[in-house]
Amino acid sequence: MLSETVIHARWIAPVDGRRRWLENHAVVIRQGRIVSILPSDEAARAHPDAERVDRPRHLVVPGFINAHTHAAMNLMRGVANDLPLMPWLQQHIWPLEARFMSRAFVADGTDLAMAEMIRGGTTCFNDMYFFPDVAAERVEAAGMRAAIGMILIDFPTVWAASADEYLDKGLEVHDRWRNHERLVTTFAPHAPYTVSDAPLAKMRTYADEMDVRVHMHIHETAFEVARAVQDNGQRPLARLDALGLLTPNLLAVHMTQLTEAEIARCAAAGVHVIHSPESNLKLASGLCPVQTLLDAGINVALGTDSAASNNDLDMIGEMRTAALIGKIAGDDAAAVSADTALEMATLAGAKALGIAADTGSIEIGKSADLCAVDLGAPETRPVFDPIAALVYSATRQQVTDTWVAGRALMRERRLTTLDLDALAARNNAWGDKLAAHGASNQENQRHAQ
Repeated sequence: MLSETVIHARWIAPVDGRRRWLENHAVVIRQGRIVSILPSDEAARAHPDAERVDRPRHLVVPGFINAHTHAAMNLMRGVANDLPLMPWLQQHIWPLEARFMSRAFVADGTDLAMAEMIRGGTTCFNDMYFFPDVAAERVEAAGMRAAIGMILIDFPTVWAASADEYLDKGLEVHDRWRNHERLVTTFAPHAPYTVSDAPLAKMRTYADEMDVRVHMHIHETAFEVARAVQDNGQRPLARLDALGLLTPNLLAVHMTQLTEAEIARCAAAGVHVIHSPESNLKLASGLCPVQTLLDAGINVALGTDSAASNNDLDMIGEMRTAALIGKIAGDDAAAVSADTALEMATLAGAKALGIAADTGSIEIGKSADLCAVDLGAPETRPVFDPIAALVYSATRQQVTDTWVAGRALMRERRLTTLDLDALAARNNAWGDKLAAHGASNQENQRHAQ
């Protein structure tokens, strides 16, 4: 194996706040790190013995960071459609999880999700799901980067029987992976309506002591907010603020229902917002006021949510949707520009996860987490602005290569660490089981009527 790799590209978008893109440049990688960014002819002369990767029609960008996922739910893609959030959860998703959740389910679902993400240029994802120990093992095997959520819910599941057990098992996961170069952990309380005050207070103490992020669905729907006011007289954010959770460690997912005062409070507290536009649209949850949040100084990252509610993990598609609906939500065609969308999908995600010193932009010293997108296809020609072409015209099928820490996880559309044929066989078996369960439930309901 050569000690150096030099990736030559038609364009490089560093997302470094200084240059929009560089033309005919190369990224020099040594031991998984970016050691130089040079004009291609200079790089060729300076590194004649390095492995040379030529991508003459491509835009190279930082690997996408999917800042909100439930990876194993890829096995439930399409099981329930055209429903609002609570009926979708209560009548379909939670019953399936109660019936089928297992270590094998999470292993196979996570592998399927990672195959999809790598093929779309995603190098890192922030996960929230059962059996986080299994998810971490699958990430390690596949070579991706991830934030693994230490899930917390009030009610018992196959993963844990009580809030204390959720926390104890989560801490075990944290201790096992705490020094891993590609894995971090977060506390992952599901939502204000599924976690009560006492567990949240205990978790907050751990999070403060350990300086660990907290990843939580918050203000996802108007129903959630109204129900909270009805039940305890407080909007969810106010309750979380009273518990001391509004800090720079909070990753608030969705945030479609916000007042001016709440935006100001989140900005003052340093809260990060994770925007999942396609899931919000599909579940009719609402529109996150992205440009207003950005104007207030809030870091806004981008995530797909699960393939059960999206129904894909396509970060290029998510960027386009975020940019387009951001203009409607802000009543301004200049809102959520292509450059902003790309930053939300890369560096903003790294900042939210606390890993921006290591990834999220193409800069000397950072990990070589990259993807290459072929802009030479008819669908993206001519290219006047490669970033706009990526966000508004390209598709994930145009991603040809994905690298994490300099290692090619996909090379010219071929995965190197995951076997698609083996994955297909396992995923088809799960699909048959879930479909049979759904058919059986429908038959039982028919007889009951």
